[in-house]
Amino acid sequence: MPTSSVTSIHQPRHDWQRHEADALYALPFSDLIFQAQSVHRSNFDPNHIETASLLSIKTGGCAEDCGYCSQSAHYNTGLKATKLMDQDAVVATAQRAKDAGASRFCMAAAWRNPKDKDLDRVCDMVSAVKSLGMETCATLGMLTDDQAKRLHDAGLDFYNHNVDTSPEFYGKIITTRTMQDRIDTLSRAHDAGLKTCCGGIIGMGEAVDDRLGMLLLLANMPHHPDSVPINMWNEVKGVPVNDTAERPDAIALARMIAVARIMMPKSVVRLSAGRQYMTDELQALCFLAGANSIFIGDVLLTTKNPQTDRDANLLDRLGMTSGISATDAAPAMRASA
Repeated sequence: MPTSSVTSIHQPRHDWQRHEADALYALPFSDLIFQAQSVHRSNFDPNHIETASLLSIKTGGCAEDCGYCSQSAHYNTGLKATKLMDQDAVVATAQRAKDAGASRFCMAAAWRNPKDKDLDRVCDMVSAVKSLGMETCATLGMLTDDQAKRLHDAGLDFYNHNVDTSPEFYGKIITTRTMQDRIDTLSRAHDAGLKTCCGGIIGMGEAVDDRLGMLLLLANMPHHPDSVPINMWNEVKGVPVNDTAERPDAIALARMIAVARIMMPKSVVRLSAGRQYMTDELQALCFLAGANSIFIGDVLLTTKNPQTDRDANLLDRLGMTSGISATDAAPAMRASA
């Protein structure tokens, strides 16, 4: 067990070296999971799962060329672009999500960066959802300093802006926005007083080195993301990543979660997109490795997600607490899909 990793159990580090990440990932599986679970128990209730809900408030027509995304205007994915949703519809969906057990409501818009007139409407949505007693999160693309402050003042708690992959692999999937653009937006969000949500996608054809490179990038930021979503590649019609995609096997995914937990001990690690491909046993293994958050609901933006009653049943069998229950969660969430 790497000595330097043991010292990180209680306090985050920002000076991780490549050889340390490699050594963690290469540990015998039982040793890696034991260390990750020890870190997890030092910082979180190991039997609680945070539940969030995600809504696309503006779908499709995005100017970015992210090679994995169904919402990019560069590809023929069969997705119809929509206008920004009305506030009443967003708040109604948030209320259904709350009734189904979600504690955080995330609003996503397919923009390169929001226009100020659109941000006015989003700020009103944030304030209205906040008044329901939920945590609020938004992902709207790149932000200016002023836009980040306006979102904070409206009551936004979290801003999501993923780095997606390692710096080395990044240029193979995106050309219209640089990695530095993403890091700058995260910095602006943090400086405005927002908590940050930042992770990436695995299974797009990258190597294990790239997956660890992404974790190193996140763990060596001046401030670790408060939430780290780990997305597994979701099949999307018409995008370039289809040609290179290969989802990791169960052990590789659990190793990734465990290393993320050890390197960012106080960050919430979320199993995000791709859970419909995971067995209950794999999800349980990921929880053991340190994942402690999921999105609930049948749809994540434009891709499938496990049904909420399945999640409730799994967590009940594992003896884990969350905001959802098997008896009343599913009807409420399906009504919002």
